[in-house]
Amino acid sequence: MANGNQIIQLFEEFAPKHLAVEGDKIGLQIGTLNKEVRRVMVTLDVLESVVDEAIAREVDLIIAHHPPIFSPLGQVNDRSAAGRITMKCIRHDISVYVAHTNLDVCKGGVNDWMSEALGLEGTEVLVPTYEEPVYKLSVFVPTTHQEVVSEALGKAGAGHLGDYADCQFSVTGTGQFTPLDGTSPFIGRPHETERVEEVKIETIVRESQKKRVLRAMHEAHPYEEVAYDLIRDEIEGQVLGLGRIGRLSSPMSLEAFALHVKKSFGVEGVRVVGELDRRIEKVAVLGGDGNKYVSKAAFKGADAYVTGDLYFHVAHDAMALGMAVVDPGHHVESVMKQGVVDVLAEKFEKAKIDVDLIVSEANTNPFQFR
Repeated sequence: MANGNQIIQLFEEFAPKHLAVEGDKIGLQIGTLNKEVRRVMVTLDVLESVVDEAIAREVDLIIAHHPPIFSPLGQVNDRSAAGRITMKCIRHDISVYVAHTNLDVCKGGVNDWMSEALGLEGTEVLVPTYEEPVYKLSVFVPTTHQEVVSEALGKAGAGHLGDYADCQFSVTGTGQFTPLDGTSPFIGRPHETERVEEVKIETIVRESQKKRVLRAMHEAHPYEEVAYDLIRDEIEGQVLGLGRIGRLSSPMSLEAFALHVKKSFGVEGVRVVGELDRRIEKVAVLGGDGNKYVSKAAFKGADAYVTGDLYFHVAHDAMALGMAVVDPGHHVESVMKQGVVDVLAEKFEKAKIDVDLIVSEANTNPFQFR
């Protein structure tokens, strides 16, 4: 059992809200996080059948990819599906939290899970939407505690530069301070100027690590008041965004690739645009509705583009660009269900949190093939 806020705080370390595209409906949509949670259920959609399942399985918190409330509700009553969903959740104290485009954009999220399912190698971001700020952290530490603070910074994730970890620089000098009334200095006495041999440790910190690194620094540092600088650096940060583009381990025909997509996502059928005998090696993938990015996939040299909800006229545009498209449907984003459970299970284990994690079994795909 754990507090709902603690659970979501851990989840947002993986898929932070600031990664969502502007205007996206994310975060807590129904209920409260200020409660004890025993069981979490992960789902792609929050339909009435999903809420009924959550009630039957005694779920306290639903984490969903698609928002159940995307447009403002004029009223909440039992005459609409949205009203019934909201009423049932409130009546049974089931909270609903949504991670939509932030879960698409984040590293290791929906688009990476889809790329892995297709076996793509050497993937890169298809549509950049966010460059993570990088900071230079400088902290002044008494030489007696250099190793302790340095190790704490590294364990918290500071110092990653390209393919190198634990990157730090240190220089020694003399620190000076005068403790005032009400202080309990680690070194020295109130109202007496103290000069101490100190070391200045410099390292690199990414935006997503900032709170964790600073917390670790304060916990390891012996001083009451830690002297440090945190300055935005011009080093290029990690680029995140929508979709991925990579290569198949071996080229195949479009016909064979379409069957590969069908099998990889366990769907009944796919829609295909392009000549079936054309060679496919470089592949772009974007979960959900990717109509806006056909030209981006073509510009980046993709032989084929895997996305859902392909429009008729966009399919014509793809043909004109010489771009093959395979549409397995929007529902293939359901790969996020097990993906999120796996991420949270690892985080819960590290945090020693005992909360049940389950995958919704309700079928929310509205389409059937005959």
